[in-house]
Amino acid sequence: MFSLADWTGADSLLVTSVDSVGTKVMVASMMNRHNTVGQDIVNHCVNDILVQGARPLFFMDYIAAEELLADLIAQLVEGLAIGCREAGCALIGGEMAELPGMYGPGQYDLVGFVAGAVERGRAIVGDGIQPGDVVIGLASNGMHTNGYSLARKLFFEVAELPVDQYVPELDRTIGEELLRVHRCYAPAVLPLLEDLDVRGMAHITGGGLPDNLVRALPEGCCAVLQHGSWCVPAIFDLIQDLGRVPEEDMYHTFNMGVGFALVVPEEAAEQTASRLSASGETAYRIGRIEKGQRGVVIN
Repeated sequence: MFSLADWTGADSLLVTSVDSVGTKVMVASMMNRHNTVGQDIVNHCVNDILVQGARPLFFMDYIAAEELLADLIAQLVEGLAIGCREAGCALIGGEMAELPGMYGPGQYDLVGFVAGAVERGRAIVGDGIQPGDVVIGLASNGMHTNGYSLARKLFFEVAELPVDQYVPELDRTIGEELLRVHRCYAPAVLPLLEDLDVRGMAHITGGGLPDNLVRALPEGCCAVLQHGSWCVPAIFDLIQDLGRVPEEDMYHTFNMGVGFALVVPEEAAEQTASRLSASGETAYRIGRIEKGQRGVVIN
């Protein structure tokens, strides 16, 4: 976060984030379908600044490839534009680099940068969280943009599945499942911040619930989550079974069905969940804040 007070006199903060789609682009290349990963990176970055209560202002991208093919760039920008329109921010430009020798044929990387703003007095930093508060989780639709190196190894090397293999448990091909678009929670969450006491938020990305929710907690507060209080998408059961991955490792690697979390006082929990549901989200009451060592426990 960067204060604008010395520059404009306004007591506002710029809130920024930068990230990469990561190896999900390799699945896009296998599918020859590149118009979704742009949405992924926009939504990922917007969710990252949402946890501070920031509204996105503008987005920039960086595309690097062995060769900048016109169809590839068109599909990537199509996804970026869709993501920005849905998040309510401007796509103001970016950089494209052709780097033969650094990337192999057909390989590319997609990176995004977002800037948003929030008034200093409305910035959410978790300092108001206290024992007795409730943790509400919002459903993910799958892997979002994390854990793809492990997933690709298990599905395409260990199980030797073709990318177009239909998987009954998923009711779609493995490629279609892995390219599900990372969900954007800003349209549902930002209106809540106008009149509800949201004390902390977390975007559940790499590191899962334990390593992301803890960032929102002050000292002396432990988030105790109840296993089974939300639905875990079938993709995670497949990964765990195929790789014999310990459950603790699963929760430290994947979102496990919770893409975003909010911490609210007990008296606001029902209204918060109801309004999120009315906005089209699937909201779960997944735990509460207890007094103890700062951390996250999943019972």
